[in-house]
Amino acid sequence: MSTDFWIQVIGYVGSAIILVSFLMVSVAKLRIINSIGCVVSIVYGLLTHTYPTAIMNMSLLVINIFQLVRAFSEDSKDYDFVKTKLDDAMLQYGLKSYGDDIKKCFPGINMDFAAGDNCYIVCHQGMPAGFMIGRQSGDTLNILLDYSIPKYRDFSIGRFVFTKLPEDGIKKLIYAGNDENHKEYLQKTGYIKKDGFYEKNL
Repeated sequence: MSTDFWIQVIGYVGSAIILVSFLMVSVAKLRIINSIGCVVSIVYGLLTHTYPTAIMNMSLLVINIFQLVRAFSEDSKDYDFVKTKLDDAMLQYGLKSYGDDIKKCFPGINMDFAAGDNCYIVCHQGMPAGFMIGRQSGDTLNILLDYSIPKYRDFSIGRFVFTKLPEDGIKKLIYAGNDENHKEYLQKTGYIKKDGFYEKNL
C-alpha cells in the first residue's frame, strides 16, 4: 500500500481517538485520551504539511497537559470535607441519585447503610463529588461505602480524604467489600490486601 494511504490512516486514527475521548465521563480520562489523539493528529498535520491542524492540536495538547498536571497536584486543595449523619438530606439525595452507579461500581452492595456511624461528603466548588460511609471501632474505620461520582474518579478525592480522616481520630481503614471494579483504586491509594479484606494505615 502507498505511503499516502498510511498517512490518511494516521489522520483518521487521530480523529477517531479525539472523538472517543469525548465519550469519557471522567475529565482526567478525557484529557489523557484526547492528548493521545492530539499527538497522532500532530504527526498527521506535519506529514501532510497542514500546519493549522498541527498547531491547533499542539495547542490542545499543551492545554491538556497543563490541566492534568493541575488536576493531579492541586485538586485536593479545592475540596471540602463535610462530616454529616446518615439521615442527612444531601447524603440521602446523593445516594439515591447515584444509586444505580453505586450498584454498578460495587456489585452486590447492600445499600442499607444503617450500621454506618461515620458519614462524610466531599464537595468540590460547593457540589457533592464523593461519599464515604463507615463504622468506627476505636481508631479504625470499617468502610461500607467509598464512592466518587464519575467526573472525579482520578484518585484525588481518596488522597484528600486520607489527609482529613486522622483529624477525626481515624488511623486505619478497613475495606471488605467487593473489589471487582475497585481494585485499581485500592492498590494505587496504598491499601494492602489481607485475607479477605484491604487495610490502609493513615
